[in-house]
Amino acid sequence: MRIPTEDRANEMLAEAEALNPGPWAAHSRTTAENARYIAEKCDGVDPAAAYIMGLLHDIGRREGVTYIRHVLDGYTYLAGQGYGAAARICLTHSFPIADMHTYFGKIDCTHEQAEFLGNYLKDIEYDDYDRLIQLCDALSLPQGAVVMEKRFVDVAMRYGLSDFTIDKWRAYISLKEYFDRTAGCNIYGLLPGIEANTVMWFGLGSPK
Repeated sequence: MRIPTEDRANEMLAEAEALNPGPWAAHSRTTAENARYIAEKCDGVDPAAAYIMGLLHDIGRREGVTYIRHVLDGYTYLAGQGYGAAARICLTHSFPIADMHTYFGKIDCTHEQAEFLGNYLKDIEYDDYDRLIQLCDALSLPQGAVVMEKRFVDVAMRYGLSDFTIDKWRAYISLKEYFDRTAGCNIYGLLPGIEANTVMWFGLGSPK
């Protein structure tokens, strides 16, 4: 599997955070931790690899404050270093529905980039790492794990609602049900602090 070591992934995230400080980096660390907790209960998913992919899923934000472009910047950055599996997660993590037009936020990339992303998502078959980081992205605030409905509200209050919002929420709920079955338990019970985090309002400081 083409991913960096955990130490190198942490270095890469720290470098990116220095280039573009913001809550997105803490969100990435929370995503990584939650991915490892869940992967530990799932056969066929390497917890160390899940952690690294969680750390790097938003690494494209090293290039500054962007919207859909961050997934492409992350892919380009990691693919250029030979980390193909981690680069793939940059492209897939925002799309529980494999359609680039379901992105929450601006389409701030070139026509050629949009065409590449659209074709990539259309042709790929998601694996459990894609699914796990999609799930953890949807339940991870910078301050820790929360139930997905809180994250839904967080995103909706910053970006509004769209024609595909409900379908996307259903896709995330289906991901949770999938990992509940795979892990053999309610995955919320695996995530430290989720109850306290969910009942506390953190404001609009999360990254997406």
